[in-house]
Amino acid sequence: MSRARKLLRTRVVAGVSAVAALGLVVGCSGGGDGDGGTGGGVKDGKVTITMGLFGVMGYKETGLLDRYMKENPNVRIEAEVAGDEQTYYTALQTHLSAGSGLKDIQGIEIGRAKELADTQAAKFTDLSGVPGADHFLPWKLSQVTAKDNKVIGFGTDIGPMAVCYRKDLFEQAGLPTDREEVAKLWEGDWSKYVEAGKDFKKGTKNDKVAFMDSSSGLFNAMIYGNSEQFYNESGELIYKDNPAITEAWKLASEAGGTGLTAKLRQFQPGWDPGLANSTFATAVCPAWMLGHISEKAGPANKGKWDVAKAPKGANWGGSFLGVIDKSPVKEEAKKLVAWLTAPEQQEFVFTKVGNFPSSQEALKAPAVADAKSEYFSDAPIGKIFGDAAQEIPDKQVLGRKDGTIKDIFSQGLTLIESQNKSADEAWKSTEDRIKKATG
Repeated sequence: MSRARKLLRTRVVAGVSAVAALGLVVGCSGGGDGDGGTGGGVKDGKVTITMGLFGVMGYKETGLLDRYMKENPNVRIEAEVAGDEQTYYTALQTHLSAGSGLKDIQGIEIGRAKELADTQAAKFTDLSGVPGADHFLPWKLSQVTAKDNKVIGFGTDIGPMAVCYRKDLFEQAGLPTDREEVAKLWEGDWSKYVEAGKDFKKGTKNDKVAFMDSSSGLFNAMIYGNSEQFYNESGELIYKDNPAITEAWKLASEAGGTGLTAKLRQFQPGWDPGLANSTFATAVCPAWMLGHISEKAGPANKGKWDVAKAPKGANWGGSFLGVIDKSPVKEEAKKLVAWLTAPEQQEFVFTKVGNFPSSQEALKAPAVADAKSEYFSDAPIGKIFGDAAQEIPDKQVLGRKDGTIKDIFSQGLTLIESQNKSADEAWKSTEDRIKKATG
């Protein structure tokens, strides 16, 4: 399923081919810097707008940019797309610092949003006053809002979470298989999810099949359903005293230390074969992950997978489009960003590549709300993920090093799963690494 490949590269993969990706990002430096150093400008009544994007954000691939140019014949859009977001962001930071080589419109990944809002807000145009921009989920825009309430980007997609599970493996372990009954197993409490895992372990006759893929997936799902995770609104690190983190660590450590996981970190070596070889029965899955699972688990497992509501709404992933303040075509770029992220276009991108909308209006559209996944036993994914999106707190506090800290915690949990470290030993190692990364 091509959607899977596209979505994976958009949101998660950070280095399949950094060299190839760098070739694309070098283009972000722009060959012809216009009056504002962005490559955009106006000549002979023709407006050129440049865009720097990463992965598959859905605009170039679905023909939306071509449609906009057709409907606005005086506009020419030049979009350059980097396959690797990590390399893209490194280049973007360089261009922002230099004040040159930027595009009129730049893509922003959620893990970078707070850092840019805190340190580079002056380089971006404030989008808070753009007409018709009140359709986004409240917590989406909070992620790119600077301290002075300046909004540096409009939301593209989001990653609300559910639990993907194998019906056949549940049946073999004596657990219910109907998605409504499965959701009741852990309704309202992630600790019930772990308890279901213990029941699965007792009931299964195949000791080569684990209940969940990794403890880090559980950890991420638990923390991203809270307003605050690693930082508070003042930008202070609070993870050591934040119950959302300490409780998630305790439960994830328990799962990793009692044999409930397959010890396979999501999107790391071994995880894809684990999907194909049915080595785990569940995975906490954001909406964009469904495509990857269906691709890697393959046709042989079609109809064996299903999707159930998670214990608590949470979000992992998503992006934004920002406009560079010194762009010579700033007003035209703002209009394009507003159009690309409007409910109708978000709905269209969802139907073509599966990026789940950040627009409240788009979530209500029949094409989204009534969407089902044939691969996942016709699960009503539009409703499941749409409901999860509505449960997320209206404010999501992000910090400058959110992405880095999340990865460090995942690595810390791996010490418990794969190296038999105690939870205390792994926490100490994690704390030391966070100090180095943020110090």
